[in-house]
Amino acid sequence: MSDGQCAFCAIAAGDRPGHVVLSDDVCAAFLDTRPVFKGHVLVVPLTHVETLPDLPAPQVGPLFERVRAVAAAVEHGLAAGGTFVALNNRISQSVPHLHVHVVPRNRKDGLRGFFWPRTTYADPAEAESYALRIREALDSAS
Repeated sequence: MSDGQCAFCAIAAGDRPGHVVLSDDVCAAFLDTRPVFKGHVLVVPLTHVETLPDLPAPQVGPLFERVRAVAAAVEHGLAAGGTFVALNNRISQSVPHLHVHVVPRNRKDGLRGFFWPRTTYADPAEAESYALRIREALDSAS
């Protein structure tokens, strides 16, 4: 799973800390450390690939089933009005590992176009409280 260098592989393997909301045999999903809005989740395949075209075709459907579940959990668990779901291929990837952003959204939240201002959590406890709410929403949906 881990190539020894990739931060996302290390989080997925449990070798690096992360506020994980979902981990199974397909993917890991965890809070972005520089969220657009608090509760911003990254969903990454366990297979280390850089871009969506690099992901083997049989893994695309299972990955996006998890993205779908995380999007629903972010809305439900955080009482968000909706979500913004996106991914970048190479350009704008701060980590060269395929990752899908699931960002909680609310009307008039200030997000405009493709400019993604970033925020921070006050501390690890605040981040964990967001992760817990999303995990609980995922658990209640299963």
